[in-house]
Amino acid sequence: MNTKEAIGYLEKQVKNPKEGLPLELFLFLTKYTPMVNVDLLIKDEKGRTLLSWRNDEFHDAGWHVPGGIIRFKEMMKDRLQKVAKTEIGINIKFEDKPIAVNEIILKQEVRGHFISFLYRGKLPSDFVPENKGLKETDAGYLKWHDKCPDNLINVHEIYKKYIDK
Repeated sequence: MNTKEAIGYLEKQVKNPKEGLPLELFLFLTKYTPMVNVDLLIKDEKGRTLLSWRNDEFHDAGWHVPGGIIRFKEMMKDRLQKVAKTEIGINIKFEDKPIAVNEIILKQEVRGHFISFLYRGKLPSDFVPENKGLKETDAGYLKWHDKCPDNLINVHEIYKKYIDK
């Protein structure tokens, strides 16, 4: 199979790039191109930060700022709302402009290069994450933090100063 045929085959695997790519194709592409993502720093009136527990093959277990990779022709604001809805369970208000832009290059081959936009969002202090039966060590568990936890995932150490504010 030549390159043109291989590309044709891959294109047939993608039903709608706006909805994302098949996992194997996505992981393949992350080996060769940077991903653009949005991260959401969610604060309440008390200054606490809402973080989510993560435990997967790409990062060590620990707390992280909710975020997501932008899909083809998707607006950042739309991805932010999808992250909020998917990871927190509700829509939230966030600032129009990012408070930080970072280039993240990791030693891992897959998902190893990101251009990351950090947006500030707000929730009221009385917001209580549902967590739907999750334990604190289950991926996706949400918890308010008064300060940056010691076990923040390494890739999000760049956000420590925002969490501690």
